[in-house]
Amino acid sequence: MSERGRPRIGLSTSSVYPESTAHAFAYAASVGYEAVEVMVGIDALSQQVDAVRQLSEHHQLPISAIHAPCLLFTQRVWGVEPWGKLERSAAMARAVGAEVVVVHPPFRWQREYARDFVNGIAALEESSGIAFAVENMYPWRASRRSLEMYLPGWDPSAEPYANTTIDLSHAAIARSDPVAMAERLGPRLRHIHLTDGTDSAKDEHLVPGRGDIGAAAFLRHLAATGFTGEVVLEINTRRCTTREEREADLRESLEFAIEHLAAVAVDADEGS
Repeated sequence: MSERGRPRIGLSTSSVYPESTAHAFAYAASVGYEAVEVMVGIDALSQQVDAVRQLSEHHQLPISAIHAPCLLFTQRVWGVEPWGKLERSAAMARAVGAEVVVVHPPFRWQREYARDFVNGIAALEESSGIAFAVENMYPWRASRRSLEMYLPGWDPSAEPYANTTIDLSHAAIARSDPVAMAERLGPRLRHIHLTDGTDSAKDEHLVPGRGDIGAAAFLRHLAATGFTGEVVLEINTRRCTTREEREADLRESLEFAIEHLAAVAVDADEGS
């Protein structure tokens, strides 16, 4: 919880792609974010513990989470053995002072990995002391059909994970009410990827407020229920053609988060 009486608001390094992890820290410091989530990816610097720690120290920004390299395009980052990748993610988190590793559920073709995923995550949490916050995903849409591409499933509220992540863009693709998911998860909701989306088959990761998943209402729900985890902006700024345009999107996102996470306290003051 931030000293401002609301959850800490961080920036995912993926929000400035195709710019680098180093650029992400610089943007976060310039705009006024309170922490950074590091997406371990194809940027070699993001894979190096010492480099990530030095960026954190240089910009005086704590690292709120490490996002394990479990996306399609990061399948070969840190090798191809999934449990080894998660162990390295936990080691990085410990080394840089983060308490959370964000992880996606396995793809259907990762059958051996998926077979004991729920129990394996619990065992990793116990052995590492790091929270593995399993993220909600979505059915893949192909023409008029939906394909279930994750095992044991895309909805973390259906499994007994101790820690979970809600991503609003993923909720939009799944046509899943994020407030209802948060209510199902209760205290097991540890981490938020704040973004937005529409009824699209694409993972849009819009600036919050530009979609229709109900990002404002979701933040107000978090505030009203006393959420104490991390809120991390994870938006897509690839269409930005200048630094100024990208920075404007990052600032708009931060201001949106502050406004709606603080709205419950403001409403209470006005009603007293």
